[in-house]
Amino acid sequence: MTSTVWLVPHTHWDREWYEPFQRFRLRLVDLMDDVVARAAREPGFRFTMDGQMAAIDDYLEVRPEQTDAVRKLVASGQLAIGPWRVLMDEFLCSGETMIRNLEMGWADAERLGPVMPIGYLPDMFGHCAQMPQILRHAGIDQAVVYRGVPAEVDRHEFWWRSPDGTGIRTEFLANSYGNVADVFGGGAARERLAARLRTQTHWYAGDFLAMYGTDHAAPLPSLMAEVADLDADADGPRIQVATLTEYLAEPRTPCDDLRTLDGELRSHARSNILPGVLSVRWQLKEAMARTERLLTRYAEPFAALHLPSLPSHYLSMAWRRVIDSSCHDSVTGCGVDETAVQVLARLQEGEHAAQAVRDRALAVAASASSLGSLVIANPLASERHDVVELTVPVPADWTRLGLEVADGTVVDAQEISRPDAELATETVTSEDLPRLMHRVHDRELFGLQVRDIEIDDAAQVLTFHLADHGDPDFDAIAAEARLRAAAESAGPGTEWHVITRDQPRRRIAASVPVPPLGWTTARVVALEAGQDSAAPAEQDRSAETTAAQGASIRIGDRVLDNGLVRVEVADDGTLTVTAGGVVLSGVGRLVDGGDPGDSYNYAPPARDVLVDTPTDIAVTAVGSSGPVVGAVRVDRRYDLPLASDLAGRSAETESTLVSMHVELRTGEPFVRLRLDWQNRTRDHRLRIHVPTAEPAQHSHAQGQLAVVRRGRTAEAGPVGEYPLPTFPAEMFVDAGGAGILLGRTVEYEVVDGLAAGSTEVAVTLLRAIGYLSRNVHPYRSEPAGPQLPTPEAQVLGPCTMSLAVMPHRGSWADAGLVQAAEAFLHPVVVTAGTAPAETAARAVEGLTVDGPGVQLVSLRRRQDDDTSVEVRLLNSSDDPTEALLGTTAVPIRSASHVDGMGRPGDELGVSDGILRLPLRPWQIATVRIDIGVPLPR
Repeated sequence: MTSTVWLVPHTHWDREWYEPFQRFRLRLVDLMDDVVARAAREPGFRFTMDGQMAAIDDYLEVRPEQTDAVRKLVASGQLAIGPWRVLMDEFLCSGETMIRNLEMGWADAERLGPVMPIGYLPDMFGHCAQMPQILRHAGIDQAVVYRGVPAEVDRHEFWWRSPDGTGIRTEFLANSYGNVADVFGGGAARERLAARLRTQTHWYAGDFLAMYGTDHAAPLPSLMAEVADLDADADGPRIQVATLTEYLAEPRTPCDDLRTLDGELRSHARSNILPGVLSVRWQLKEAMARTERLLTRYAEPFAALHLPSLPSHYLSMAWRRVIDSSCHDSVTGCGVDETAVQVLARLQEGEHAAQAVRDRALAVAASASSLGSLVIANPLASERHDVVELTVPVPADWTRLGLEVADGTVVDAQEISRPDAELATETVTSEDLPRLMHRVHDRELFGLQVRDIEIDDAAQVLTFHLADHGDPDFDAIAAEARLRAAAESAGPGTEWHVITRDQPRRRIAASVPVPPLGWTTARVVALEAGQDSAAPAEQDRSAETTAAQGASIRIGDRVLDNGLVRVEVADDGTLTVTAGGVVLSGVGRLVDGGDPGDSYNYAPPARDVLVDTPTDIAVTAVGSSGPVVGAVRVDRRYDLPLASDLAGRSAETESTLVSMHVELRTGEPFVRLRLDWQNRTRDHRLRIHVPTAEPAQHSHAQGQLAVVRRGRTAEAGPVGEYPLPTFPAEMFVDAGGAGILLGRTVEYEVVDGLAAGSTEVAVTLLRAIGYLSRNVHPYRSEPAGPQLPTPEAQVLGPCTMSLAVMPHRGSWADAGLVQAAEAFLHPVVVTAGTAPAETAARAVEGLTVDGPGVQLVSLRRRQDDDTSVEVRLLNSSDDPTEALLGTTAVPIRSASHVDGMGRPGDELGVSDGILRLPLRPWQIATVRIDIGVPLPR
């Protein structure tokens, strides 16, 4: 028997979706005007604003005069706000982005009053494994979820546990976040509520949660009157209008009596999780991953450690752009084209802001490095060797090159190519000769600087000599006068041959040692015949790599071998990749099939045609051969059907060229692949296949601060969507000895291979679709939104994807896939020195973070006058570990725990400048350490 119906008026506000942001926003203003006025008028009225502060901020930006009214409602408990900035998609942004989302939303809400202390997650398309720990790390001890809950759950609450063991009481919205959205209005509320209680109360032991609201909906004006009428019925349950905060403040079932669920929630059993959003509009996923990495691993750490003045407002602005783009109808790409355009622009704006902060921090290093030298900066918190490819000026008579780093070590530089120094030639008459100086912008010409102009009066030849650094005394007015004099001397109509020439340059590659979170200088030097450079063994490389030192990585046009990995291009254009005796044959096979589905779900045509055989194959060597890097390009053409519908694929085809750049670098245990093509066809799915070394019945994928084990099936429900076993992966996916490092979040599936009993990992490169949602869909019983055309979601035009393949023995942990992914995704950055030439070469070490399984998640400084930094770490391991922070070069003065919101915790002991921090398996830990930033230059 239901004793109390807890009626929670609310709205679910998709900030942008089937209409762009500003169109929805005007409706939001109307809704909030009504909520504020009604709450002032009716003291018993309550409203929960969807757990996200963006909607409140969007409203108050239009109605700033309502700020005090909103603040009063929050203080009185009538309006529940926060804790998130936005309701994100949990699988299409990083774990750090979700933590910052919570931090930003909480801070914004706290300025208006008490924050709703609930992890409200009503409409995310499944939930990530670490969410309980993320919430508890921020001081939140209750969650509310809807999608992804498995069939085993038969009550409205359960205990949800992260991989580290952190658990959180979780309210399950078993019948959605709008289970009584249609009860009121029309004069039949009593009958409708009674019917709803008959069909839904089996989820509850007593009190009943009635979520009154749905997408973009406001409570009816008659709500409180209808509630009063219902409550007057002595035989009916008590109706308590409440916020979600008030409902969850009531006594709950003891946690020991709750069913425990471990890890991610991605079941199709109770509701649709719409997995197709993982692979539509690939540009959004690419931009999100790129901008997140720029912020967390370049801009913030470099600024925190090396900038005297911290551009904190600029960083906050960049984060706001990223967080706002992480909405579950934004980065997912399941909105109209106008929405996708805005999301991409917002992410690009965040990326540009992060680039600006990163480059300002690097300018500090450049100002302490000689003109003509290079500054190489490392975003990892450990010393490393990384390959840099540079185009640098080199005297024409130098034959063998090296890079000399700050400590005097010289590493061998492989020459890849020699760009043509002659940039342009043309013929002009004497009358036009002086006008050529009008092309020069200050001293800039063709992106370089004018070093000199040479006039050969006898041959009527004018040569512009360019360089990276021009003549500071160059006078454009005087140069124009010289040209005018030469023209007058030659006479009218005389033809002049004009040459624009750069200084001699070479494209080189070198493996350079770089200190942790710091930088080193380097300069190109000539190596004498017989002079040794630093061997890899001297750089702490493996004996296997040492054996390959001096040997060319590329052997002919079809074989690459760096001593760790061997790659052979087969006749069909696929690769055989071998490492440590593990062989992956058929890597890079492309499979294209029809997909007349929509942005939410893949749908094969009734009569599908799979295309996996190229019509033409060409293999080309890229660059010169040498011991640092070797590459080939595999070009394959496919005849792809032009379009698909639910019945089948078109007979008419379009020839599509897919270029695959295949590259091995010295010391790397994986082969890098970059695919580039022009998508010219519609309604299809293109996947790249990587065969496993042994049959795989499960996979492991890294994402959102966890590595999750998954089987080859997904749990289905009685109705809803087909349980397609495609899953998300953020940094890598691993199955059967085949590790795949990923440049962006993708969807993948472990599928049967070509040979009997074999398996392959299929990674989706793109899904090209034409509708936001379809009313009739073979893999879904009901629409996920309105059937609106999305022609731009066909992603016609240039497409790209970067990944790496790493064969290995043992588990992903044994193979070091986390460390490999870190290196793959976070390359060193290079800039040019700007200090006077006599400046001494030097290296600057940043913070060192060490320990088995320890992964740096973020590093930042919160304010200018602070000598401390905040460091977030993850133990990416199933075993306990100890993180070591600091070195004698950069000692730690003091340290303390902080929570996920930056609130201070217990002091930590520091010994001899080193912090030793015990971490349980999969623990997220945040510490504040004083290391005297900014570090000395």
